[in-house]
Amino acid sequence: MNVKVIALDIDGTLTNDQKKITEATRKALLEAQEKGVRLVLASARPTPGLYQAAECLNMKAHGGILMAYNGGRIVEASSGTVLSEIHMEKEKTKELLRFLETLPVTVILDDGIQFYVTDAGGYKVDYECKNNNMQCTEVENLADFLNFSPIKLLLAVDPKQILKVQQQIAEYLDQELTVVRTAAFYLEIIPSQINKGKGLTDVCTYLGVNLCDTAAFGDSENDIPMLEKAGCGVAMENAEEAVKMCADKITLSNNQDGIAYAMKNWIKI
Repeated sequence: MNVKVIALDIDGTLTNDQKKITEATRKALLEAQEKGVRLVLASARPTPGLYQAAECLNMKAHGGILMAYNGGRIVEASSGTVLSEIHMEKEKTKELLRFLETLPVTVILDDGIQFYVTDAGGYKVDYECKNNNMQCTEVENLADFLNFSPIKLLLAVDPKQILKVQQQIAEYLDQELTVVRTAAFYLEIIPSQINKGKGLTDVCTYLGVNLCDTAAFGDSENDIPMLEKAGCGVAMENAEEAVKMCADKITLSNNQDGIAYAMKNWIKI
């Protein structure tokens, strides 16, 4: 297949366990861009959390696209122009935040600029701030504080409880919202129309590229819609089993230059 767009999850896919893009992977992706391939960073992270990887891959110079919040906000890397954005409804989100107060979760809220929490020392709060290069403000109560319409709610959960908590939240939500796992310790509540598959479709429409001319890489549950939509969906060796089952190919792990390996062996540019 002649690939024109490559969509990349970041954590556990593009970056290794040290949160670094290996030189082999970086080189392969830079060479692809030199041949005209457009890169799409497709992450659950807020937009600022994509900037470092985009800079490392020189995406501004090659017409790259940033797909943040699982596709909830899509941005041109070069200009920062927002191509699309989907929000949660503010008052319903306040009700949801009050429900989440009854569950064993750490809620991490953001407005695209910084994070808001009720306990700055809470589970995974510092990790998330460092991962996205964003500051954190502590507030007394998130439901009382909320004065904007967020794109998502991030929940840090003990991995031993995450499946049970996910089910409890799913039973509470109406059809307008959904809850997905984005890591062993993260759940995200987002509008139901948001997913990486729709995001990739929207990007291809904007770029004038057929979905069959795309490749996508991922490792987590939230990557499944994107792998299913792409012309070639590639799961990392370290991916969840459900992700591997839906993929066209399974490459090496994120610690073994899996993206570079796949591009050398399967993806023609």
